[in-house]
Amino acid sequence: MKKEIIFEILEHLFAFDASYKDSKDYTLNDFVGYLTAVTGTNTVEMRDIAGDKELHLKEVRRENNSDVSILITIMFRYAKGYIKKALQNSPIQTMDEFAFLITLMTFDSLTKTELINKQVMEKTSGIEVIKRLLSQKLIKEFADENDKRSVRVAITSKGKKEITSVLPEMANVSKIVVGNLSKAEINTLSYLLKKLDFFHNDIFINKKALTLNEILSESTKN
Repeated sequence: MKKEIIFEILEHLFAFDASYKDSKDYTLNDFVGYLTAVTGTNTVEMRDIAGDKELHLKEVRRENNSDVSILITIMFRYAKGYIKKALQNSPIQTMDEFAFLITLMTFDSLTKTELINKQVMEKTSGIEVIKRLLSQKLIKEFADENDKRSVRVAITSKGKKEITSVLPEMANVSKIVVGNLSKAEINTLSYLLKKLDFFHNDIFINKKALTLNEILSESTKN
């Protein structure tokens, strides 16, 4: 039985290796994530969103992997609702404001552009978040000593106090969001989302001007 398992693992390893084509730049964690995905025995059907008239689109969705993007968007909306509850008694009003503040808690200061890029936001939207935080005196701004064209921002003592006060509720949000997943499933999901984040952040920072077809073409080269 042990030999059969070893042979099966080797078959999966060869299939995994082949999926990387000519690239050998992968880790044991990559293979473990792949193994977890292909050997999972429990399947869960997606909740019906479309009506009967669009029933024929389900197979098309699966073939184009669109279920993944749909479900990520829906999960974002669930999380947004829970975060709204967590922040209802705080001057921090949105998850973007919370994300900006919690990031600034870990730095002495950042330029506005650095902060906005870390949160993967368009510049105009990020500037609006910064303006709201400045008006609430949760952050402060000052000139960059090394680059006169840049303005740096840092969290204030008031901002630190407000972040500290909402952390217990935000911890509850985190527990609710992972829902009924087991510890192993949470670890697998975390691994996969981190991998996707590295992939998409490179596009956001370095290839933002490309068209969708150009992004797809670049992706298939890696």
